[in-house]
Amino acid sequence: MPSPIRLLIVDDDPRLSHSLSAWFTDEGYEVSTAADGEEALERVLADGADVLLVDIKMPRMDGLELQRRLARERPAATVIIMTAFGEVGTAVRAMKEGAYDYIVKPFEPEAMSRLVRKAAERQGLRRENRQLKERLEAEAPTLVTAGVGPMAEVLEQIALVAPTTASVLVTGESGTGKELVARRIVAASERAFAPLIVVNCGALAEGVLESELFGHEKGAFTGAGHQRKGRLEEAHRGTLFLDEIGDVPPKVQIDLLRVLEEHQLRRVGGNQEVEVDFRLLCATHRDLEAMVEEGSFRQDLYFRIDVFRIRLPPLRDRPGDVALLAGHFLERFSRQMSRRAEGFSDEALALLCSHRWPGNVRELQNVIERAVVLCPEGRIEARHLPFGEDHRDLTLAGIEAAHLERVLAGCGNVTQAARILGIDRTTLYAKMKRYGLRRGEP
Repeated sequence: MPSPIRLLIVDDDPRLSHSLSAWFTDEGYEVSTAADGEEALERVLADGADVLLVDIKMPRMDGLELQRRLARERPAATVIIMTAFGEVGTAVRAMKEGAYDYIVKPFEPEAMSRLVRKAAERQGLRRENRQLKERLEAEAPTLVTAGVGPMAEVLEQIALVAPTTASVLVTGESGTGKELVARRIVAASERAFAPLIVVNCGALAEGVLESELFGHEKGAFTGAGHQRKGRLEEAHRGTLFLDEIGDVPPKVQIDLLRVLEEHQLRRVGGNQEVEVDFRLLCATHRDLEAMVEEGSFRQDLYFRIDVFRIRLPPLRDRPGDVALLAGHFLERFSRQMSRRAEGFSDEALALLCSHRWPGNVRELQNVIERAVVLCPEGRIEARHLPFGEDHRDLTLAGIEAAHLERVLAGCGNVTQAARILGIDRTTLYAKMKRYGLRRGEP
């Protein structure tokens, strides 16, 4: 759950501070108070604050000076000026120097509540953007390698399409980083500060997916005890990312196409049209053209989503990236686990670079995480890798068993391994039983 917005009320009138504090605490904010600008500045520098309600006239440090100090020392804080009618000019000056808005005393609590809610939404979007940037920076090497080779074209395509409103289809094998491409497009777009709603279409059954996307009205089906907005509504004025769009069943394809054409939707069990405006990004590991030919994917929907295509190359086509990515993941997991892994032996690095990586970057990430667990300090050796031993059974069954063993070891998760292998979990469990394999074991 996201942490509550921290609200600081700065006013030398204790009755007003107490009243506002009680009001906004009831509305779910984390509220504190300060009697003047100096006390407020100390609190913000020590503990932080998201939104400040600041009176202009106060002892020691007035609201205008507090705003100036915050603009220099805590520019991320949002300041709302509370002012008497005769001080509006001062409040306007504060806005020119960085204040978010002002409100004239005496004010209606509902008016103040609306203003604070808008400021809180602004701070929430800032938080999301910071978190997105941090994630992108942490994951950057999975996309940004040496700036040459197959990924250079991908980066150019992202830069080209991000500022537009065009629908984008990201294709590539499982584990190549399709969602990360979508997030980079959003971060460089005009909707960077708006919601990004992610739906994995392949993980939901048809009835569940329909309700998840379109929402439902109270009583629409058994268990629908209240109205619920769908993910398409939540993406309004933002971006919707539909992962594994090729797994959307035909009935939902029809409803989705209607939304894309009319920018309206109906919740399940409802008759009212709801306006929606979102940018659509999709991803799939499937061959949508072949699905269109065989009739399992609508051609008109395909043309809607495939306005601009970005193909992510598999890791086996980027051999020069393996060592760089392995080093990046080694540094990350060593830091997270407080380990002191210092690099790779020549044999381990040769094994990493010669492996075919059927699970792509996701498999490499899991292999390095496992190696850091097995090697708390020193160099990663061949024995720390799941494919470090020589499998000598060259029969078809032996090769399949060895491959399943490597993928399971790299994932440590049957669901993820099944997705990488392109089979369902029931089939994978049957094969594991046949070859005597256990989940996550090398």
